[in-house]
Amino acid sequence: MFKVERLSLIPLNQTLKGFRKFISTWMYTLDDLTIMVDPGPRSTVPFLVEALKKQEVKKIDYILLTHIHIDHAGGTGLLLQYYPEAQVICHPQAIRHMIAPERLWEGSRKVLGEVAEAYGEIVPVPANSLQYQEYIKTGETAITVIQTPGHASHHLCYQIGGVLFAGEVAGVTYPLDQGLYLRIATPPVFNYEIYRNSLERIAARKISQICFGHYGSRQDAENVFNAAFVQLDNWLTITEKHHLARSEPFEEHVFADLLKNDRGLVRYYELPSDIQAREKYFAINSIRGIREYLRGENDENKKKRYTSAHNIPSFTLRDR
Repeated sequence: MFKVERLSLIPLNQTLKGFRKFISTWMYTLDDLTIMVDPGPRSTVPFLVEALKKQEVKKIDYILLTHIHIDHAGGTGLLLQYYPEAQVICHPQAIRHMIAPERLWEGSRKVLGEVAEAYGEIVPVPANSLQYQEYIKTGETAITVIQTPGHASHHLCYQIGGVLFAGEVAGVTYPLDQGLYLRIATPPVFNYEIYRNSLERIAARKISQICFGHYGSRQDAENVFNAAFVQLDNWLTITEKHHLARSEPFEEHVFADLLKNDRGLVRYYELPSDIQAREKYFAINSIRGIREYLRGENDENKKKRYTSAHNIPSFTLRDR
C-alpha cells in the first residue's frame, strides 16, 4: 500500500526586528497521522492556523513539545481551541506549568522583557490533553522520546525513523547557502556536565536528518553534533579565560573573543545585520549563564570537565 509521508517547516516570523527565520513549527504527516512539534508562541497561532488550513489539515493527533519555553510552547493552549482532540506530549515536570502557566509567564517576562510581551501571554492547557510517554506507537509510526536536559531541565528530543526533532539540544543554526552557522543555546542556569551528557546521548543515535527548533534542518547530523561538542568546550574555555582575567565589560570581551576563535560563529558576519543583533542578544545570555556556572564550580568538577574536553571528536564545518 502506498504511503503518503511529508515533513514540512511552517515559519512563525515575529514582528520583532531580527526575529525572522528563528521560530517555526515542524509538521510530520504519514497517511492519516498528523504530528506537530513546538507550535510556537501565542502571537503566531493565528498564522499557524491559517497555514494549517491551506495545507488542509483537519486534525492533529500529537503536539510534541521539546520544552515549554514561551517561544516553543506558549501558544499550545490556544491551538487546542482549534484542534481539541490533539494529545500534547511534554516532560512530566513540565505538565503542571502548562496547566497553570502563571509562574512560567512571569519568569518569561522577567528574563525576556519586551520579547516575552511580543510573544504573548501563555495560554493554559487542559489537564486531560497532557501526557508523557517514553515511546509512542501509532499504526506503523513509532516516536521515541529522549530526555535531553541542558538547554532546559525538561528538554526532550523526538525521533521518528531517522528524523530527529532536536529542539535546542545542539544549539541554534541559521540557513545559509554554504557552510554551517552554529550558536550554543545555554540558558542562564547552565550546567556543563548535564548539557554535554545530553549531546552525547543524542549523538549516539542513528539520525539522517536533524530538525532544529531554531531554524531549519540539516542532513549532516554527525557533523552538527561534533561541531556542538567543540563549541561547548570552546565557549566554556574562552568564558573562563575572561572570568579569571576579570575582563570588563565582561560579556562584550567574551563575545568579541568568540567571534575570532569559535568556528561555529565563523559565518556570523554573513548573517543579515538585524539577525546578527538577535544572535548577539542570545549569545550574551549564554555567556552570563556560563559565568555563573564557573563561579559555582568546585575543583573536582573542573578535573572532570578538563578530562571530558580532551575526549571530543574532530569536525569540519562543511556544507550540507
